[in-house]
Amino acid sequence: MVSLQLHDISAGYSGHAVIADVSTPVLKGGQVVALLGANAAGKSTLFRRIFGLLHGKGNVRIEGATSARPIAYMPQDNGARPVLSVYESILLARMQGRRLKVLDEDHAKVEDMLRLLGITHLRSRNLGDLSGGQRQMVSAAQALAQDPQILLLDEPTSALDLSHQIDLLLLLRSLADAQGLLIIVALHDLGHALRFSDAALVLHRGGLIACGTTSDVITPELLQDVFDDEARIETCSKGRPQLIVDGRSQILPISSGHST
Repeated sequence: MVSLQLHDISAGYSGHAVIADVSTPVLKGGQVVALLGANAAGKSTLFRRIFGLLHGKGNVRIEGATSARPIAYMPQDNGARPVLSVYESILLARMQGRRLKVLDEDHAKVEDMLRLLGITHLRSRNLGDLSGGQRQMVSAAQALAQDPQILLLDEPTSALDLSHQIDLLLLLRSLADAQGLLIIVALHDLGHALRFSDAALVLHRGGLIACGTTSDVITPELLQDVFDDEARIETCSKGRPQLIVDGRSQILPISSGHST
């Protein structure tokens, strides 16, 4: 089974370090790992470093890979050409680094991804004509079409309505369980992280400040320290953990706009 471990990872842009000395335990196939942190904490930079788009100090160690390209990466904006059809974009993503000739199995994989993501009706639409949420579902299909063993997803639910968020996260959970994928997903909804992930990594100011099982990591103390929110974790009637945000420790004063 595939595994991934980071040791003293650092990366940045134009000489400015964004993440520094990030080390993780061994992350194994079959896990969904939530990558958490405030805006600009370094989540996208960490993904780009793992995928090889950025260079820097440290070691990304992958074991148990059975292909030369075991990682697929879904960025927040994949930069796909808007003139491509949905079908063409997924096929092109699958063929990256494979071979020049498209085989029947490649077309079959695209059809499977269209069905799996519920976007068959979009197959002939140009990417430039899609909504943000539709493009996000297509991006997920592009990543999955590559048959990865490790899947990096950077905020894949940010443009989706609640129903499609749940659909996508349930699919990721099923793929990890059934196919042994290691899925690392950046999320801002900590409730989703509690429900769907096995483990969590928390970046704060460029460093990894917490890692472990999701229930151990997401605590009222961490939410206060990282997000400045007063919150608690309670179990709902179905036995699932739920995040309840009670408020902020400080409320910004806002002028009424009326002079006296």
